[in-house]
Amino acid sequence: MVKSMPARSEVSIDETWDLQSLFASDEAFHDALSALEKEVDAFASTYKGNTKNASTVNTLLKAYAEINEKFVPVGTYASLKISTDQTDDEAQMLSSKFGSAAAKVNSKLSFVTSELLALPDETLEQAMQESDEFKVYLEKLIRKKQYQLHSEVEKTLAAYSSTFNAPYGLYNTTKMVDMSFDDFEVDGKSYPLSYVSFEGDWEAETDTAKRRAAFNAFSQKLKDYQHTTAKTYDMQLQTEKTTSDLRGYDSIFDYLLFNQEVDRSLYNRQIDLITSELAPHMRKYAKLLQKAHGLEKMTFADLKISLDPTYEPEITVEESKKYINDALGIMGEDYLEMIERSYSERWIDFAQNKGKSTGAFCSSPYGNHPYILISWTGRMNEVFVLAHELGHAGHFYNANRAQNIFNARPSLYFIEAPSTMNEMLMANHLLENSKDPKFKRWVISSIVARTYYHNFVTHLLEAAYQRKVYERIDAGQSVNAGILNNLKRGVLEEFWGDTVEINDGAELTWMRQPHYYMGLYPYTYSAGLTISTQVSKRILEEGQPAVDEWLEVLKAGGTKSPVELSKMAGIDITTDQPLRDTIAYIGELIDELEKLTEEIEGE
Repeated sequence: MVKSMPARSEVSIDETWDLQSLFASDEAFHDALSALEKEVDAFASTYKGNTKNASTVNTLLKAYAEINEKFVPVGTYASLKISTDQTDDEAQMLSSKFGSAAAKVNSKLSFVTSELLALPDETLEQAMQESDEFKVYLEKLIRKKQYQLHSEVEKTLAAYSSTFNAPYGLYNTTKMVDMSFDDFEVDGKSYPLSYVSFEGDWEAETDTAKRRAAFNAFSQKLKDYQHTTAKTYDMQLQTEKTTSDLRGYDSIFDYLLFNQEVDRSLYNRQIDLITSELAPHMRKYAKLLQKAHGLEKMTFADLKISLDPTYEPEITVEESKKYINDALGIMGEDYLEMIERSYSERWIDFAQNKGKSTGAFCSSPYGNHPYILISWTGRMNEVFVLAHELGHAGHFYNANRAQNIFNARPSLYFIEAPSTMNEMLMANHLLENSKDPKFKRWVISSIVARTYYHNFVTHLLEAAYQRKVYERIDAGQSVNAGILNNLKRGVLEEFWGDTVEINDGAELTWMRQPHYYMGLYPYTYSAGLTISTQVSKRILEEGQPAVDEWLEVLKAGGTKSPVELSKMAGIDITTDQPLRDTIAYIGELIDELEKLTEEIEGE
């Protein structure tokens, strides 16, 4: 039964994360922010205009790295604070204060990039030879040279950074603060509704009448805010288009893919192949769900239900530990120690409360430990969510210790590989340790419904829709709610065909996803899962050598491109074979579900 959400002040402290390793109090945060602003002034007066040769380049970068390291905890504290309660006035003010301070600081620091890129390439190459430490950073900088603007322009643009980031903040405020859901009724009974309860519970509710009523009530509330949300999104898009044009990129796609270090063919392939080749498998899965639930018709509101509504294991936070440890034990002692600390030192925010960000994420501040946000519902599938976020944590736990601050983060294209890898390890472990066909069916349906549906279908359909949006923007057009609704509906109808009725409200799902404010992010989930599916197969077949190679990949951080990182793990993503193999594997899983269902029903 879904209960009303408590206020943040009412949840148990044990269910919350402990931000004290960042700052002991808000006061300590404000002190650190003031000190940082002074340090930036001192840094600028020491180094501005004084970088002339290779040795001064490396001296500058050493000091610049130290400044960046001090920037991390204040930024992390401000964002984590508001993510657990967007309605908290103090957290809002603290976040705004950081935003405006960050804009000033970035503006004052913009000279670093401008002055380095004004030097001859030979000087930068000599600096790389003299010190390996900043080699990767300088290589990436040289790549950017043709898109760099005059130093005064760069300084001005940096000063506007918090304004350019405003659409994302506005989106979150609309979604988590202004949007308030009324209870909905079924057969004369009232049920509470919120963003978190809809996405965490009602979407998967086994009672069809309640599930569809919740979907309708949820969609109706989204509809009330569609025009504001569309205007907010258009603001984000126009800012990106202007930046792309100003910097001289051929298209907005080239601009957004530049830092991902992959070309457009890899981006397009991910969307085109999955849209055409995965759709038949997923339609088969939708029909299986429809049959299992005895539904007259299958609607968009029914796609998140579990295959076996009578079999949904429940699990406490405490019980999740054993599953996580057993499944990820193959990653070694160091990895397991990180998992132990994440529970015992309260790195994870499990609470469900009003104003908390939806979904789950992992923040991995350099020089500190990772933080994970999740809203624990007690359903067994949360173990997959937690394993996923611990995959991000394990990635940066390794990369942050092995690399300097500039080299720790890999391309966005690769970012979801370590997280989805852990979901695969969890699934493999659960399958190996049970002979019960019902449990096996639950595990496989969890992989299909959570791991693959979420990453290969939900996020991929977001990516297909997002590509259509950017094609409009690239052609100099804008968007509004009507256009966005039509684009989203079109993508859903193309994928599901006549198997699933795309009912009213489905077109509004574009309003639910913050990823659209993070560039070309949605498609990277399927890219990461393609890599991790293939690596997890290697680990199953080869054991320790494959694990050791994977740990080396994690430690490499951002020192290599996605193609090189994948190659280190034994996967060649320059061909479409890994993606086709992964799509075929999803097909095999769905066939296995059909077989198990026949076996269980025949008993």
